Parts: sequence; structure tokens; C-alpha cells
Amino acid sequence: MEKKSVNTPGIGLLGILITILLFTSFTPKGPAPLKVFILAGQSNMVGHGEVEKGDLGNLNYLVENDETGAYPHLVDEKGDWKVRDDVFIYFNHQEKIHAGGLTVGYGANENTIGPELQFGHVVGDHYDSDVLIIKTAWGGKSLAVDFFPYGDLTDIKPPLAAGDTGYFYGQMISTVNEVLGHLEDHVPSYEGQGYEIMGFGWHQGWNDRINQEANDAYRENMIQFIKDVQKDLGVPKLPFVIATTGMSGWSETHPRALSLMEAQLAVADFPEFIGNVKVVETRDFWREVEESPADQSYHWNRNAESYFLIGKSMGESMIDILEP
Repeated sequence: MEKKSVNTPGIGLLGILITILLFTSFTPKGPAPLKVFILAGQSNMVGHGEVEKGDLGNLNYLVENDETGAYPHLVDEKGDWKVRDDVFIYFNHQEKIHAGGLTVGYGANENTIGPELQFGHVVGDHYDSDVLIIKTAWGGKSLAVDFFPYGDLTDIKPPLAAGDTGYFYGQMISTVNEVLGHLEDHVPSYEGQGYEIMGFGWHQGWNDRINQEANDAYRENMIQFIKDVQKDLGVPKLPFVIATTGMSGWSETHPRALSLMEAQLAVADFPEFIGNVKVVETRDFWREVEESPADQSYHWNRNAESYFLIGKSMGESMIDILEP
């Protein structure tokens, strides 16, 4: 189609203005860098909140009986589980990669959820740019051994297999780097606009909670873990949010359980972390067996509301750090 000159006779003032608007050259801003969040931990970060199983406390029940307005964003106009096209997740679970738009089913299996679901909605709603969540979690892992941040210590042999000190710390870091090196494979909209590692979420503690030596060392191990992650990912002030192991709620009386939660809460008081590390108190999110899909205290009785609220609070705390 032939372009008309601005001086074309008969085009009129309105035509001139339209032509100027159409053909004046502006340099558009490039797409914003991808926002990347990392979620890590053991089985409760893997996620055992039931979507369908059980009479009470599963996600279906919560959505269908919602009187608080907390859950409508999880379903579309047809009543199907909504899949976000601006928040993506990568989770390599049991040697099988689960990746795609954020929705239910990124827990231990396609019928479960973990904290990632509502965490993803919170951070996704906050940012205009796309979000990627990299989840690195394995059941039955301790901070004292499996996730031990071996750093530059020379008295620990290189972790070569599961069971070696620091093995899953290494797996976590290598997974993150692998995904970041192939973002175009996991985020359909990624076109080389770059990325920012925005924050790190941690929900773990059961294996250290049941071992006195690990329990006693938890705060110091967590402090070193945060420092090493920040160093190894190249983000010196990477924000951290820790969700406590609040299973059994405020009625918990076991000394090791209480001391581990106290250790987790105390991490935020470490002078170097003030304002950059937050700890979510999760005991309010405990739901009793009678209102849950299962009698499994170490997995929050498999109650979807517990996992939903953990993710929600972690996401809100993360935004509080990033946007104080």
C-alpha cells in the first residue's frame, strides 16, 4: 500500500495529525526481564495438599464451599482449574519434569498442590512481566546433611550421591542453573529479554526436627545456607522467606518441635539479614484431622487449605521484602 505524504492536497488537518502519529518513529521499550523465584525444601514443599481426595479439606471442597472469597481465581468461567499464561513453573520430581503454566497438580502428583500454587498467584498478580518458579524439593531431606551448605569447607568429601553431605544442595543449585540456561524451553514468551532472580522460598524442617543434633545446629546451618545460596547464585542480597514447620499448630508441646521453630524464627534476627529475610509463622494454618483428607500430621494432614495459606503468606512476605 502506497504511503501518503503529509503534504498531500486535500488530506486536511485531521489527516495530517493521523499521518504524523502513524509514521513518527518511537523506540518501544523492550519486554521486562523475566522474574524468577526459587522454592526449595523437603516433602512439604513438594506438596501433599489433596485436590480431590477426602470429604473435607481438599481443594475441590474449599472452592465449592468458599465463603471468604479466597479461591475464585483458581477456576475459570467453566469451573475448570485455571492455567496462568504469565506464571510458569518448573519442577523435576522423581526424574520427571513437570513444567508449564501455573495451575493445580505441581505437588507430589497431578492431584496435589504445594505452596507454589498461591505463592505463584501472589507474585504473578504483583508483576506486569512474566514469572517463572523453579521448584527444587525432595521428600525426607535434612538441612544438617542433605541440604548442608558445604561451601568451601575442605573437610567434607565432594557429594557424589544421595546420602552424601550436601548432595541435594548441589542438586538444587545445578537445577536452577540448568533451567536458567534454557529459559526458552520452559517459558513460551521468553525471547532473550533476560531474567532477574527475585527471591527464594524455603519450607523444610521435619527431618531436623526429629534429630537433636540437627535441631541444635539448625539456626547456624540456615544462616550458612542462605549465605551460600546468595553466593552461588550470584545475588548477594537475594531475599529469603522461610515457612516454619508449624505442623500440629499451637497445641504442639514437644521440645524439639518448639526449638526448631524458634531456630527458624530467629534466622530473621541475624544482623546481616534484617529486612532481607522474613519468616512466616505457620501454626495458624494447621487444620485438625476431622477437617482434613488424612491423618498425616507431618504433611499437614494433606489439607489443601494449609498449603494454600503457606504459599499465600510466603508470597506476601516476599513482596514485602521486594517492595517495602
